[in-house]
Formats: sequence, C-alpha cells, structure tokens
Amino acid sequence: METASQCILALLYDRAEGFVALDELAAAAGAGRAAVDRALEELRSGGQRLEFSPSSGVRLVRPVRLDASLIRRGLAVRRVGRSVVCFEQVASTNDMALSAVRQSDADGLVVLAESQTAGRGRHGRRWVSRAGKNILLSALLVEAGRPDELPTEALTIAAGLAVAEAVEQSAGLQCELKWPNDVVLDGRKVAGVLVEARRAGRSAGVVVGAGVNVNAAPEAGSVDAPATSLAERLGHPVERIEVARALLLCLDGWVDRIAAGRLEGLRREFIARCRMINERATIRCRGERHTGRVLDVDPLEGLVLCHDDGSRVRLAAEGSTVVG
Repeated sequence: METASQCILALLYDRAEGFVALDELAAAAGAGRAAVDRALEELRSGGQRLEFSPSSGVRLVRPVRLDASLIRRGLAVRRVGRSVVCFEQVASTNDMALSAVRQSDADGLVVLAESQTAGRGRHGRRWVSRAGKNILLSALLVEAGRPDELPTEALTIAAGLAVAEAVEQSAGLQCELKWPNDVVLDGRKVAGVLVEARRAGRSAGVVVGAGVNVNAAPEAGSVDAPATSLAERLGHPVERIEVARALLLCLDGWVDRIAAGRLEGLRREFIARCRMINERATIRCRGERHTGRVLDVDPLEGLVLCHDDGSRVRLAAEGSTVVG
C-alpha cells in the first residue's frame, strides 16, 4: 500500500517540471493539508529537491533522487526487480545484495545506492562515481542447490547487453560493448558490470552489479580508461529513474532467457555491438599476455584470439582484461 509521501512523489514526478497545487496533492493522497505538509517534509529530508510557489504549489526539481517506489512502480518484471531498495551510502551494492542470500525472499532483490565507499570493478579495481549522479546497482539471483544454473560468463555478457539496451531505450544513445564487461559510447567507457557468486549453505547467490555513468564521468586520471557519461553525450542531465527502470526490464529479460537455456541470441547480440571482432587486441589472462586478432566471442567459453603465428587460444572472461 502506497504511503502519502509515495503517492505525492509519484504525482510530482509524473507532472515533470510542472507545479502541482497543494489541494490537488491532498486529494490524490487522500489526506489533509497537515498530512501533505508532513509528506513533503519527509521527501525533502530524504533528499528530494522541492520548489514551492505561493500561487502554483510545489514541483519536483529534476533529476530526482533514486527512489525505490518510483523505480518499482508498474515494473513488469518476472524476477529481477521484484523488490528494490535504495540507500544513501553503502560500502558496496554487490556486498549488500549478497548479504541477503539466506533470506527466503531474496531472489530478484535489487540494491541501489547514491554512493559507495568501497565500490569495485573487475580484478579488484576501484569503481569511481560521484555521489548522487549515477547508477550503482546490484541484482541478486538465488539458486537453491543449483549454483551452476546461471553461469557467470553468460551473465557478464548479458548484463553488458542489458545496460546497452537500457541506455538506448531511456536516452536514445547507441552503445557498443568491449569484451568482457565494458559498455562504451564513442570509444569511451560509460558503464561496467561485475558478476560475482557466493555460496551460503544450500543456496548459491549470484549478484549482477552494474555501474552506469549517467550524469557524471570520473575525472581524467582517476580511472585507467577514457570515460564519459550520458549527460555529457546528450548535453543535459538525464533522469536516473528511467535508466534504472529500463535496465531492470532488460536484465530481467536476459536472465529469464539464460535460466531457460536460451543462449542462441546472446552471442549474436553481443557480436553485433562488439567492434573487437577481427581487430587486434592484447589481453592479459591469468598472468599471461596474448596479442592477436579477435576471431569470436562465446557467452560461455570466452574469447577466441588468433596469435600472429596462426595459433589460436580461447580466453575465459574470468581473469581476463583487455590491455591494448
């Protein structure tokens, strides 16, 4: 059941930049003016920015803070995003999600945060993100007694695809993918994914983490690759709520297909977005460097590289990173 503050927030959000009269808010929430005042104060204390006008009422300043009720509202998902929680700050959204693996209703839990103190990427790298600007999201999948039901290799590929599709749907920007886990715009990294697994008794939890530079990119020199943001490419701020909703819908669809063993479209869709095919690349995998031409990418078996001497090697996503 919606609270008064959730009802009022939804109405203000749907009105976009327009003002809403206080009497209209009261009618929509089925509450008196005193209750509306309390709800508005609750929204303000929760970080939402409100602008008041004596003659017009109140409006929600955009873009808004992350809010679970707005993200979850009317979201037609089967699994990913059945429950959503938002935090101001956590050490790591992946760790927060994985800590719930023993809970009976944890499958499909999505954790978001405005900032992280110990956010990480692959190989222990630090994930850099300005507080309140981007999407830091982790989705938990729990497989009771079936730890291999959702292979992490396939999920890594699927998560990258889900981010790319979500960016296109919500912001109209065409993304490319860089194996194994980077989403790029015009050659600059706009998002990354990190898939991790953890056992907890008879259950196995797999968490799909995604960091998307929505309204701010890391400063030059703070990360090891050129980065950009959706706002930088569009020239205006982007509503994170819409990006998050699109991401959950896309990820839910891919998880459903992977769980059902329908992997045929995964490779095709990834390769269609990956410019690495037939290009030269240098990849470090488990301490060894491999340089050659990229022949193929398989969602389960990794990347196939042809060395300059004609020999071929298959490199798993886990333990691999592209260095050139």
